[in-house]
Amino acid sequence: MTDTPVVEMSFEEAMKELEHVVGKLERGDVALEASIALYERGDALKKHCEAELKRAEEKVAALTLDRDGQPTGTTPVEEL
Repeated sequence: MTDTPVVEMSFEEAMKELEHVVGKLERGDVALEASIALYERGDALKKHCEAELKRAEEKVAALTLDRDGQPTGTTPVEEL
């Protein structure tokens, strides 16, 4: 577990740490207080990853088609 604030992490960094946190919790070899801290960190990491995914989904472009159904370009989803 790193000391990097979750909000400063990239999606990939947060996912990697979340996997590490889940692994430690699944093994069950962590004291109760440490487990609580890990759970809280994991929850923050999960929320951060979800927010990053939502932000990425909003940037996905939809294909625009002409009358014949041929692609003519893209339009950002938020403009649809």
